[in-house]
Amino acid sequence: MNATTARGSLLAALACVLVGGSFTANSVLGSYPYAGGQAVRYGLACLLFVPLAGPGARPRLRVLTARQWARLALLAAVGMVGFNLAVLAAERSAEPAVPGVFVGCAPVVVAVMVPLLEGRRPHRTVLSGATLVAVGAFTVQGWGRTDSAGIAWSLCALAGEVGFAVLAVPLLRPLGPRLLSATVCGLAAVESAALGALLDGGGWLRRPDAGETAALLWQAVVVTVVGFVCWYMGMQRIGAERATLFSGLIPVAAAGTAPLVGTGSYGLAQAVGSALVGAGVALGAGVLTRSPGASPVPARARAASGLSGCRRGVLGRRGPGRRSSGSGRSPGGVPGGPAG
Repeated sequence: MNATTARGSLLAALACVLVGGSFTANSVLGSYPYAGGQAVRYGLACLLFVPLAGPGARPRLRVLTARQWARLALLAAVGMVGFNLAVLAAERSAEPAVPGVFVGCAPVVVAVMVPLLEGRRPHRTVLSGATLVAVGAFTVQGWGRTDSAGIAWSLCALAGEVGFAVLAVPLLRPLGPRLLSATVCGLAAVESAALGALLDGGGWLRRPDAGETAALLWQAVVVTVVGFVCWYMGMQRIGAERATLFSGLIPVAAAGTAPLVGTGSYGLAQAVGSALVGAGVALGAGVLTRSPGASPVPARARAASGLSGCRRGVLGRRGPGRRSSGSGRSPGGVPGGPAG
């Protein structure tokens, strides 16, 4: 593994660990308005990204085509706001682990879709590694009660997670990690505010208390700003197939931090699942670095590969296996990709 690959892997892993740890820390957001929290989080993150975007940000945005702007808006709507909304809807009739299991399948879907979109066959060993990651995420989270509506919305959450990867593929090259992050956060903030006004009327936003303020700041500054930059920079170095494997670290980090605040326990299932995730990452990432007897993934394809959703942690998530309050405004604890 060369220095570029090692650095990209570390950046992707750090982003996913930040998201996983945030699920436990943000259990205090259970009663905060969903859309309002999203608008605050992404709006603040956008403002923090502005000085980081660089002096050439405006010219790069001005040359974007209408189709690229539409793709950016769709990326924010599907992969960020829509993803979190699908998780929220799923948990109205399903336990949090159910959408988490579906979202945990994202590495498998991306391992198939990205090569096909690039005109090459999926690598069998990469697909095997992604499957191990998905099985490990399932082992960490377990399964829960659900019905047909819960499964349908969980599938929508999976579609949002995969869409976040696929839609971003052609946008990373012209914008770069920081400007892409700033732009999609700004669009997601506007979309969240519009959604809140539509669904919650005048109550879509309220002043947070001290605990909610701390949680929102953590989501905006650490998970979104730091996590987005780490993730997108990692993508430039290792591509979507390898980076998506690291999303298996999200439930592992969530399960590992839950006992610290008394929202869960770390037992044999979590230990076995963590080992499976580690094995899947090592298998899949290793073969993309150097695979005897197989052609390596072209560097140009790796650099242009898209982004997974492990950064979008859903506001108001609880620890693994905890149900939401049923208020209809806050998702429960799905320790699965994405979201940040």
